[in-house]
Amino acid sequence: MSRIGNSPVTIPSGVDVSVSGSVVSVKGPKGSLDHTAPSGIRVSTGDASLILARQDDTPQQRSLHGLTRSLVNNMIIGVSEGFKKDLEIVGVGYRAKLQGSKLELALGFSHPVVVEAPEGISFEVPEPTKISVLGIDKQVVGEVAAKIRAHRPPEPYKGKGVRYVGEHVVRKAGKAGK
Repeated sequence: MSRIGNSPVTIPSGVDVSVSGSVVSVKGPKGSLDHTAPSGIRVSTGDASLILARQDDTPQQRSLHGLTRSLVNNMIIGVSEGFKKDLEIVGVGYRAKLQGSKLELALGFSHPVVVEAPEGISFEVPEPTKISVLGIDKQVVGEVAAKIRAHRPPEPYKGKGVRYVGEHVVRKAGKAGK
């Protein structure tokens, strides 16, 4: 029995949710998102809440029940509040600069690394060593942040590179002297 799947999804004011067949459409002040529920998962609207029910108790249906509820809940949070991932750049000469909707990174390569913002994603650079990725789709925000981090992941000896804010980098000891 899925504890996550059985709990109803509350719909805040200002968010409009419509269900047609297996397609759930969510519209809010920040935008709109759609999701197609897998077969066997029924989505029904109640009074200011969504209720998800599964067809049977097969292992696949049980796993999809909680997943679908979490995805729909993230859609509602995204269109009402939005999602944000913060990155920090550590290293001498490493910095970020915003040029229109593009992010230009100086990460110690012979050339600048340019990251284009996909549709629905925006960047903020409050300081040259801080980057914020903003958007309404949680999966896309996380994916774009991971791609930025992958250009120069933090290395274990000096800790230089791009990391998430609050990420702990395990440091290694260097060579032992004589």
